[in-house]
Order: sequence, then structure tokens, then C-alpha cells
Amino acid sequence: MRKKVAIANWKMNKTRREAGQFCQQLNQVAAELTGVEVIVCPPYTALDLLAEQFSGTSIHWGGQNCFWEEKGAYTGEISPWMLRDLGCQYVIIGHSERRQIIGETDRDINRKMAAALQAGLIPILCVGETLQEREDQLAKEVVRRQLEQGLTDLELDAEGLVIAYEPIWAIGTGVNASSDDAQEMIGFIRDYLAAQVGQAVAGDIPILYGGSVREDNITDFMAKPDIDGALIGGASLDVNAFAAIARSIADA
Repeated sequence: MRKKVAIANWKMNKTRREAGQFCQQLNQVAAELTGVEVIVCPPYTALDLLAEQFSGTSIHWGGQNCFWEEKGAYTGEISPWMLRDLGCQYVIIGHSERRQIIGETDRDINRKMAAALQAGLIPILCVGETLQEREDQLAKEVVRRQLEQGLTDLELDAEGLVIAYEPIWAIGTGVNASSDDAQEMIGFIRDYLAAQVGQAVAGDIPILYGGSVREDNITDFMAKPDIDGALIGGASLDVNAFAAIARSIADA
């Protein structure tokens, strides 16, 4: 049975003081968040704080990115082994902002995926199309390519991978994809995975929706058969909104 997942991606937000306040408030309601894997991905500067605050609780934490080498002369980068040293179990890889703003390629993402798996982390692989690609009827072709190249030569199992479909045109815009649009693409992703690793494994890999997820729309997404949770950006910065979304995911 697939697990349900709620991931908070804080992006470049929150000081350590703000992160500490969030952790304290989330810990107060953590007992109510059963039936859903809750993961918080803060800036690197707060990872040790989350490790301290969430240690011994049901809440997990992870990195927003990683490099593909264990160590070396890579100024400004952080390795998956360093994330593991901070107690991380997860790492986001291939987020659209990394692809679009930083210029990460599918090859870069594949190398990061391999390194994360080698370090014992669970990668959260993000895929999704731009508005122009969707309008040009290329959405599935783009997502297929991202999956194919991002997962090249990796041994996959249902416990060691999370996929997040995030249409780029819906991220931070307030305009989410419809639940039908999300289901169509996420069903396509699951079919692709089934062709690669078999239906039994693909059927248990959590696939999430990301893109302007809010309290007032998460129920519609979770009503769809292939959507297992959400990668939450702006709404995850407010602890009450994030907890409400996580509860809706758990109750679906």
C-alpha cells in the first residue's frame, strides 16, 4: 500500500528563529498527523535545528538539493552524505526552480539521484512542464524525458523513491492545475514507471502533486486515485496551513 506524503519546501525562507518557532508549533500537533509521512525541507542553515527539534518525533526532515560528489573542491555545494550526517532521510532533486533558474540539466539530476541513493537518502524527484510546452502539446513528452534521463541506470524500489509532479506554470502563481489535469499526468507517470520496474513496484511509489497547493484545493487532488500527497511551497511557511493540508492528505 502506498504511503501518503506531505512535504514542506520552504525554499529560501525562514531564519533560524522563525524555523524554531515553526518546529515548536508543528510538534504540538504532530500527534494528530497520523496516516501521513510529514517531511520538512528547510534551508541548509536550519537543518541542524530541525534535527534537534524533530528527533524522536514522527516528523522527518530533508534537504532542498544536493551535489553528486561526497566531498571536494565544490564551493557552495553540499553532499548527500552531509545531509545524512544531519539526520536527513530525504532530499528534493530536480525542482523546477533549480532547472529553470540555476540551469540544472537532466544529466546533473541523474548524477544527484545516484549520489543520494548511494548515501542512503530517499530522493524526491521533481518533474513538470512549462506553460509553453503544455500549450504545444508536449507536456507528456517533456515529463517522459525527465523521468527517463533522471532515472537512468538507477535501481528503483518503492521504499526508496518519491516522485513529485509540479507543472512549472502553477508554481508560486496561485494558479494550480485542475485535479483532472494532475491525475492525467500522474497516471501517465505511474504507467511509465510500471513499464520500467513492473506494476507491483510502480503501484507502491508515492507520486505527489506540487503547484500552488492550498487548504482549499488539496481535497480535490487527494480524491484522485494516483495522487498520494503534495509538495507544498508557499502554504508550508504557515504552520497551521501546512498542518491542515497534511491532515487532509491523511484523511483522504
